[in-house]
Amino acid sequence: AGPLVGGLFAWGISRGYLQMERDAEVRTSLVNSLVRAQQEMADLQGELARSQHEAGIATERTRLAREIHDTVAQQLSSIGLHAKAAEASKDPESASAALSRIDELSGQALTDLRRIIAALAPAELDSQALAGALGRVLENFKADSKLETRLDIEPGLPTLDPNVQIALLRTTQSALSNVLRHAQASTVALSLGSSGDEVRLDIVDDGIGFVPKTGRVQTSTHTGGFGLTAMNQRLRELGGGLDVESSPGEGTALCAHLPLRLAKDNS
Repeated sequence: AGPLVGGLFAWGISRGYLQMERDAEVRTSLVNSLVRAQQEMADLQGELARSQHEAGIATERTRLAREIHDTVAQQLSSIGLHAKAAEASKDPESASAALSRIDELSGQALTDLRRIIAALAPAELDSQALAGALGRVLENFKADSKLETRLDIEPGLPTLDPNVQIALLRTTQSALSNVLRHAQASTVALSLGSSGDEVRLDIVDDGIGFVPKTGRVQTSTHTGGFGLTAMNQRLRELGGGLDVESSPGEGTALCAHLPLRLAKDNS
């Protein structure tokens, strides 16, 4: 009986050791799996961070491209027009006026460029409300184009989010640039008002018009480059959009609309 009991005891101990070894192997395997999972998670987080960084860079490049297009590029285009007018003019006073305008526009371009580099709000909105900024833009446009302009601001318009003001101001600048280059118009009317829970900016000209591909801008149009597509993209990022009505010989009407109150993630 003694050897039998001893044998059973030894067998039990050996089974226990074997089970402990198997448990240790399982634990080691689980630990290794956990370490690999953590490493894979770290790699995925690193890849996600890189993707987000690249997406942020692309978004910022797009924003800067729009800002430059809507400010400095338009001012340089106007400088070119005045330079050609001064070169072709035989009247010293007209040439002198064109050169003075070139000097003024170059100063504005330099100011806007510095603001863009510093990532600040547009200079037009620093010291005046949107209505005053739109008036200033129209005055500059009239000086450059010699067209008749009209500005209609709805009384009692609610205070607008700074991002809404910037988007509407940039849309106005880009739209007026298109009018100057393409519309062959004699009059431009701009109106700003609210409708329901939206603020609406209408820009209407009596130019040659065109055939839009669709009422709500989705693709590039006759303006080329950024043009209407860039305006629409800027507005859509804030929950709004751009509607276009035009036909040959009947002028063009643009309606930029944005919510009066932006969502928190857009504010």
